[in-house]
Amino acid sequence: MTRRSLFTSESVTEGHPDKICDQISDTILDALLTEDPNSRVAAEVVVNTGLVLITGEITTKAQVNYVHLARKKIAEIGYTDAENGFSANSCSVLVALDEQSPDIAQGVSREKTSTDPLDAIGAGDQGIMFGFACNETPELMPMPISLAHRIARRLAAVRKTGQLPYLRPDGKTQVTVIYEDGRPVGIDTILISTQHTACIGEISQPEAVQAKIKEDLWSNVVLPVFSDIEVKPDAQTRFLVNPTGKFVIGGPQGDSGLTGRKIIVDTYGGYSRHGGGAFSGKDPTKVDRSAAYACRYIAKNIVAAGLADKCEIQLSYAIGVAKPVSITVETFGTGKVDEEQLLAAIKQNFELRPAGIIQTFNLQKLPRERNGRFYQDIAAYGHFGRTDLDLPWEQTDKVEQLKESLSQKLSASAS
Repeated sequence: MTRRSLFTSESVTEGHPDKICDQISDTILDALLTEDPNSRVAAEVVVNTGLVLITGEITTKAQVNYVHLARKKIAEIGYTDAENGFSANSCSVLVALDEQSPDIAQGVSREKTSTDPLDAIGAGDQGIMFGFACNETPELMPMPISLAHRIARRLAAVRKTGQLPYLRPDGKTQVTVIYEDGRPVGIDTILISTQHTACIGEISQPEAVQAKIKEDLWSNVVLPVFSDIEVKPDAQTRFLVNPTGKFVIGGPQGDSGLTGRKIIVDTYGGYSRHGGGAFSGKDPTKVDRSAAYACRYIAKNIVAAGLADKCEIQLSYAIGVAKPVSITVETFGTGKVDEEQLLAAIKQNFELRPAGIIQTFNLQKLPRERNGRFYQDIAAYGHFGRTDLDLPWEQTDKVEQLKESLSQKLSASAS
């Protein structure tokens, strides 16, 4: 008997209040690592009507203008009109920063007590991190979050190019996918909530405005997203746009924002487990960020190698300790080899100490090598499955090594 189910994931645009905060936090991180790759950064941002607060703990030799960085990013996102309740040039920007705690610093920087350079950096905190991959999409991501991100990116694109000039920066998307026996077969619901002007040309009646937005979004946003996807919306698919009937007041004027409040949007849309740690504003010694990237790297290579249809990796760390406390692999019954053998292959082929992860992905130097912007570009529309960006943890360069390791283990066990 066929088992039918629904699964939903959401995304938000770069103009969402929480995403404004994530992007400012990562813009600060980019600037600091560009000048001083050894910067220790935990930058938090809060936004509200006419206000930006930059806080957190930063230890660095870099000299940057935090106020200028915040205003530049806000303008880039699209908040340039004071009538919108939040504008790059008119908002107040307050800075309240401390240095990293020396108690944490002595555990993170262990050069004096370590002979192995890969033991020179201890984990910046305790915690658990997860990474996931599955073969539902070409980028090996769950289909619901992949589609939600595609629609959100397209929503921002048609605003910025002027194709739909009445759109404003704040927006959310949501996609419900139909599954049969664990495989996506259809689209049940597409939801877009997008900030807009009160009038569209001479159209001012609210119902007519919403009808125009819905028509435009279907043809200019939704259909182009599905042009190269086999699973498509059909006559039974519900398409909801601004269900309250109006979305004129948005951005920080409509709701406050905070760094790290969209961790499910940043990862797998709820399809996989999450360790609870946010990414943005944190330098790569923070394993909340770097180890989550390593988990995705492992899971993606396992699925790309055909060793499982779905794979979830968990790592755990203790503050100040370089090696992971635990490594767990779960293939949900889709593995082509025993999970104990997969775990042995992971330990053989992946370096999971913080210094090793940083070295593998070049996490401290990428901002400088990419003209001062790397982390800010992944702060919106997801940190994983990004076909529009060249991300080191999205590479599948370990596929052959995994196959070779497992063929050797299988041969040994057979003999």
